[in-house]
Amino acid sequence: MGPPTVIGASRPLEEVTVEVSGPAALTAPALAHLRSLGASTAETSVTRTGPARFAAAGHGPGQVTAHTAWADVLPEADAADEATVQAASGLMHVHGRRDGEPLGLAVDYAATCASVLTVQGLLATLLGRARGGGRATEITTAADRAALLTISQYIAAANAPEAEAVPAAPGGPPFTAACGTRFELEALEPAPWARFWRELGAPEDAIRSGWPAFQFRYATACAPLPQALHHTANATSWFRIREAASASGAEVCALFALAERAAEAIPTAPWTLTPFAGEAGILSTSDALPASDAIPATYALPLSGLTVLEAGRRIQAPLAAHLLGLLGADVVRIEPPGGDPLRGMPPCTSGVSARWLALNRGKRAVEIDIKSSAGQAELRELAADADVFLHNWAPGKAEQWGLGADRLASLNPRLVYVYTSGWAGRLPDAPMGTDFMVQARTGVGEAARPADEPPAPSLMTLIDVLGGLVGAEAVLAGLVAQERSGRGIRVESSLLGAAETLTARAVRRAAEGQEPRRPAGFRRPLPTADGWVAPADSAHAARAESARLREMTSTQAVAALRAQGRSATAVTTDLTTLPEDPRLRGNLTRDAHGSLVVPSPWRFA
Repeated sequence: MGPPTVIGASRPLEEVTVEVSGPAALTAPALAHLRSLGASTAETSVTRTGPARFAAAGHGPGQVTAHTAWADVLPEADAADEATVQAASGLMHVHGRRDGEPLGLAVDYAATCASVLTVQGLLATLLGRARGGGRATEITTAADRAALLTISQYIAAANAPEAEAVPAAPGGPPFTAACGTRFELEALEPAPWARFWRELGAPEDAIRSGWPAFQFRYATACAPLPQALHHTANATSWFRIREAASASGAEVCALFALAERAAEAIPTAPWTLTPFAGEAGILSTSDALPASDAIPATYALPLSGLTVLEAGRRIQAPLAAHLLGLLGADVVRIEPPGGDPLRGMPPCTSGVSARWLALNRGKRAVEIDIKSSAGQAELRELAADADVFLHNWAPGKAEQWGLGADRLASLNPRLVYVYTSGWAGRLPDAPMGTDFMVQARTGVGEAARPADEPPAPSLMTLIDVLGGLVGAEAVLAGLVAQERSGRGIRVESSLLGAAETLTARAVRRAAEGQEPRRPAGFRRPLPTADGWVAPADSAHAARAESARLREMTSTQAVAALRAQGRSATAVTTDLTTLPEDPRLRGNLTRDAHGSLVVPSPWRFA
């Protein structure tokens, strides 16, 4: 055996080798993230179809294998690629709400999410085995499971007994200035919203009636705003719009092109891992991921026995913690006195918000006033015994409250301290770090639409959700690093990093001087007599038969296309039909509140 090697905790998969095969859509994001974590990767074969396979081997826990397919819940015939997964899962429907008809995302969203979930599964399984409590050696995930997870809030809300707080109808941002500049607007409170539009001279009734639809666009994926607001923006210069935003407290961001993003520096990893000061652990090259007796071997899930404190708002941090809970962690949610106000956000089931349950089901709650010195002391006491502390507070708040990484590390040197931010402090003069502003600033609005559609961020919360997935991945990387080094670590992920993961291929095409956007009509479903069908990406020739398909039912159209050897599926256009959809074969269940639950994104064996 050679001399001991000091393993940098910021490279948690050093001395782990991963052999990869499968289609690039399912492997490329995972490969990039595994390499950033220090793994040695060997891409043995690239295929156009079929599942992906990731075989990870390291000393100590032995070999762990992840399988990532297009279909695991849906039949393979209905989930053959990105287009058909988006169609059957309901993702096309949610993304298309703004436009009033189902539309495919031109980015490989389901595949990217599945790829991140694959890395999570590998990290969690390696961690569980290193801690002595994980018996699994095989992980399975799939793009269809990922797609259902990404729209789980919308599915739960659609199947709740109550109605939405605002009616869903087509419409929404972005707005267009007189010079043609397309831009996103953000205002988290009604007062800045009203001041902004009054500065521009918009009609008062349009300002008042537009706020509820704008406020709830995060929940409904559409915003039927009064046309008077769009007309007001159309008649105003971009300079004046920016002046109005500055004066009102609202924020605006012009939509960035992918070519602009290609000119900016983009790191290879969507997160940072910074070990706390102290002595690094020394691991021999023959024992890179040592097993320990931390938890009994009878535990089935890899994070069993770990405690996660989560102080999160909205989607990003709560979803990250939710995923850690699905992997077996005990998640303790920090809520303000009186409880999280989003618990009552309609629609509700048994008095609890269906959307809130989709992100927070199964967590324990502790009410703490973190703005008070007593509450801050209470939270520090909880963090002293926790394994992970996770938050997404505004920049500087943690330090202001005495809850920053250094302070908590002094109480718990083994703590994995996680901050899920908007911009990670990387972009100068960045706007507010919310989903739609990040989409606008990073070129997602262009990447998500084919060449014949004007750039527009999706009103589905693409980046909040993917940000939650990337955040959970970062937590797991931090836990592996902590297990290897014996000391705590500060972890930061961001919505910016999530957007960069999603647009990596499009930005690379732009940097190489290629057309970064997908061609006209890409992933646009075809109308039938009673709905829509979505051909697979490889079955683009089916568009030539669009007139004939209009005369058929969706069932007949799918059968006709498949008879010609072309993959296709019917597009889900009503999320309330999913529980009885035979393609899902009863995989949607209900919790104790009666709220609909999507299947776990992983299977372990």
